[in-house]
Amino acid sequence: MSDLTGELIDGRYQLLRQVANGGMASIYEAIDTRLDRKVAVKIMHPHLAQDEAFVSRFIKEAKAAAALSHPNIVAVQDQGWNQSGVPAVFLVMELIEGHTLREYLNERGRFEIKDAINYLTPILSALAAAHVLGIVHRDIKPENILISKEGRIKIADFGLARGELIGSTMTAESSVILGSVSYLSPEQVQRGIADSRSDVYAAGIVAYEMLTGEKPFSADSPIQIAYMHVNEEIPRLRSKRKEIPQALDDLIASSTAKDPDERPRTAGEFLEKLQQIQINLDPRKNQMDLGLDLPVEPIREKARKKVKEVVPVEVTAPVVETTKEIRRKEEKKKRASKRVRRNRKVALVLAVALGIGGWWTLVGPGSRVVVPSTIGGSFDEAVSVIGPLGLTAVVVENKFDEEIPKGKIIESIPAGGGKVDAGGTVKLIVSKGPERYAVPMTTGLTPAAAQAALKKYPLLVGTINEVFNAEIPKGFVISTSPVSGTSVKRDTTVNLLVSKGIEQIALASYIGKSGEQALNELTEAGFSVEAGYAFNETVPELAVISQSPAGGTTANKGGKVTILISKGPRNTVIPRTVITMEAKAAQQLLESLGLKVRVVSVGNNKKKVVKTVSPAANTSVKRGSLVTITVG
Repeated sequence: MSDLTGELIDGRYQLLRQVANGGMASIYEAIDTRLDRKVAVKIMHPHLAQDEAFVSRFIKEAKAAAALSHPNIVAVQDQGWNQSGVPAVFLVMELIEGHTLREYLNERGRFEIKDAINYLTPILSALAAAHVLGIVHRDIKPENILISKEGRIKIADFGLARGELIGSTMTAESSVILGSVSYLSPEQVQRGIADSRSDVYAAGIVAYEMLTGEKPFSADSPIQIAYMHVNEEIPRLRSKRKEIPQALDDLIASSTAKDPDERPRTAGEFLEKLQQIQINLDPRKNQMDLGLDLPVEPIREKARKKVKEVVPVEVTAPVVETTKEIRRKEEKKKRASKRVRRNRKVALVLAVALGIGGWWTLVGPGSRVVVPSTIGGSFDEAVSVIGPLGLTAVVVENKFDEEIPKGKIIESIPAGGGKVDAGGTVKLIVSKGPERYAVPMTTGLTPAAAQAALKKYPLLVGTINEVFNAEIPKGFVISTSPVSGTSVKRDTTVNLLVSKGIEQIALASYIGKSGEQALNELTEAGFSVEAGYAFNETVPELAVISQSPAGGTTANKGGKVTILISKGPRNTVIPRTVITMEAKAAQQLLESLGLKVRVVSVGNNKKKVVKTVSPAANTSVKRGSLVTITVG
């Protein structure tokens, strides 16, 4: 991506200089011209801005980070598309002037134990806040941990973060494992999934690096490092540094365990254990930790006292009533009694209505309780939040789930936010973990028996291929792919490899041919060759006299072939040319014929030549016989 320094983004952000350039975006120091403050602007590379998936991920980064408000998390302030000038998808964050933890590690090497804990504490505090909101960072590493000039630690780049606030399950995109390989948890490498325990693992690796000055694994390629995290144990801290407290060694070992269930569930749990270790190292830390968030007591309303109404009594003098007045009063009484009866009926109706309403609200359908969300928690955790509401939690089903760990709740009925009658029951569906089956052992079985063994599981039988094999008899299974014992998903296709027996190879005849040729060709064909030597009066020396198995037949590849090589005739003739030869040359010639040589020297001649030979030249003698030459 070309440098955009000097550009005005969205009519507001003046880019001053490029401070970083990554695979997805570039980061610039900029001025917010509206508020007259420095900010950091992250701009996606143009070629990625054409990809809707990348743009979506970029926006999700903004939403994830904007949902977080914590002093140790880089704040997101704005996000948008540049409407004029250079096309750009951008994200605006607070500008942290300082250095990364990677730069500190490169400069300092390993940290003092207390310093490492002091650096790790705000990191875990920030992650704990994210985990409470269901957000997982997924890319914790020293490069994403910033240290301001004032010494404040900030976690940056939630570009890999995903959680309930921003959507879907945590799977690798486009089958690519995201994040830095040295800090990836085994589950991210193997299955491309991550939860809060994956952040715990990465934070543990960062702590390991701070305390030892080195990463736990190194190799020639990233993929090798990734699979070392899957297959090898993280070295203990005390094996690198004896003065590290045992409790701290144990905590980092548990946080970097290959099995996620053996780690602290969240960064908050990790932090609590780290703080206890910190207090044990320095008890004064406990005195400085002031609990400022006091619980609020509920307001108790006092019942109001009922005030009796004082009805004034009017005292009148006795009156003598006339007949008309009496009749008039009786009529009034009759009308009043009718009103009283009518009012009583109305009051009764109102009382019934109020009673029904009270029943509806207090004990009837109107008293329904809102069910809290329990997804991702354990049964005990669900009981702890459901029980106080007067509800009963009951497990109605256990089923496999690719993302929710074993023993955690997948679903509740009603779902979180739904309502249930007071004193009612919340039905829970609990995860059995990912559905996995071990490929059964089939080696040595017939194909039919192997297929029957595979069909006992929800696995599919794939192709049956045949190869030569020297160990497994013909017609029996050699192996499976995936191999036996491998844990696989439901409906995984399992292929069978069946033996064709030992490969048979046609043997050529080497009788009369060079023994050396026979040895070379038979060895290259895959046979084990055993050679013997014998005198032969008819077969030339070093030629093959016989072989077994015979030529023109077949033999097992890798089997033994025996050849007999001629040593030539048993008798040999003393050559005439030996006479007058120099002594040394004559001796060599006779010895090459299989004869023993004795040299007798006569005279004072410096140059010794053969004068006589015994037995005489042209004489036929047995190999191994003694020949005497006289030289002088």
